[in-house]
Amino acid sequence: MKFKSASLFVCGLLFCFSSPVWAQSAVEEPEWKESVVPLPPAFNVDKLVTFEVSPNSSLVFGVDPASISISKSDGVIRYVMVAASASGTHNVMYEGIRCSTGEFKTYGRYSPEGHWNLVNNAEWRTMFGNMPSKHPLRFAQAGACDNAALPASVNVLVGRLKNPNFRVTE
Repeated sequence: MKFKSASLFVCGLLFCFSSPVWAQSAVEEPEWKESVVPLPPAFNVDKLVTFEVSPNSSLVFGVDPASISISKSDGVIRYVMVAASASGTHNVMYEGIRCSTGEFKTYGRYSPEGHWNLVNNAEWRTMFGNMPSKHPLRFAQAGACDNAALPASVNVLVGRLKNPNFRVTE
């Protein structure tokens, strides 16, 4: 019985003396900060790469590959998303997604008059919540994100979007 007590005492001492080492080795990650958001890029609705958002949706969603940028400094993919109706009406949004957190942000909307209306105080929102449109989540799953990681390049992202066999599951 004395051996068991002595073993527990030694283990306790080792734990106490090693705890400060563990605390010192933990590296604190700096607080995330979004880099300066560039102005919305030009887009061409004739060059959209489309993907399915919902089989029940009458809208067709797509991105112009030329509008996609991947910022390695803050981990945000920015793009122009176009939702087209059967009547030819386009809803166009400048958005960003963070694969690492599963969030998206709408930076601006394109007006029928041909100019951007930027969103004041745009907030990051979850892609997994109960939203009227699931297009950011479906875009991420269709190839914009590699689970929680960024794609290696815009070309890799576009290749995934064009490949109907590539899909990240929920």
